Amino acid sequence: MGPKKKSGSGSKATESGSGGAEGKGGSGSSVKVRHILCEKQSKIMEAMEKLKSGMKFNEVAAAYSEDKARQGGDLGWMTRGSMVGPFQDAAFALATSTTSNPIYTDPPVKTKFGYHIIMVEGKKQ
Repeated sequence: MGPKKKSGSGSKATESGSGGAEGKGGSGSSVKVRHILCEKQSKIMEAMEKLKSGMKFNEVAAAYSEDKARQGGDLGWMTRGSMVGPFQDAAFALATSTTSNPIYTDPPVKTKFGYHIIMVEGKKQ
């Protein structure tokens, strides 16, 4: 039951060079993140429709998210290396925004935990 390495170009394939920090010189080492997490794709797509209809991110997170960050989806400040690969790549690639006018991942990001809609409220070095 050793580590699976045969098909594993996984993280390197998504980080082929430009890695989402276009023109921002690394764009910080930590991000203030909110997310909506759903196990099922159908539920995350329902949440996505609510966001697209103009609902605030924190309200959609409170209604739909299935994790401990239910209070508006706030995960707080997270550093590079503390998040799973696809989530981290998406979080650092996003521009900062507010819950009332969010810039979020569309389509949702799939990780081992389920499907995430991610938004970033702040970045710092």
